[in-house]
Amino acid sequence: MAVPESTSRASPHRRVQDLDPFFEQTLVEAWRQTLVEDTKVVELGKARYTVRKTPKRGLRQVDFVLDGNEIRGLEQNPDTKSRWAQMAWSGKKVMQFLSEGRYVAHVVDGKVALYGRRAGTGR
Repeated sequence: MAVPESTSRASPHRRVQDLDPFFEQTLVEAWRQTLVEDTKVVELGKARYTVRKTPKRGLRQVDFVLDGNEIRGLEQNPDTKSRWAQMAWSGKKVMQFLSEGRYVAHVVDGKVALYGRRAGTGR
């Protein structure tokens, strides 16, 4: 599945979660290429991003740019106590996505869930 070319235009005033549906489509594509196809390079539109492994656990990660925002896709560590880790441990393909040091979304078996700010908290 190709990612629309419009995802590469910079727009620094938009939160990464506000990029729907391109944002979700791009996350699923990064997840699919990294965890399902086990590629060494993720192709998003015309851009190519290297899949690396974390030094300690050997988890796959890919850093890419979407609409001027730096995003990191990180394979879920199955050895933690989160519900996402339990899913990964049971065999599901789970990838967390971070931007500016915060978790913004995850993809589990091809389904995206966005993490939004909680009402009234500013987070």
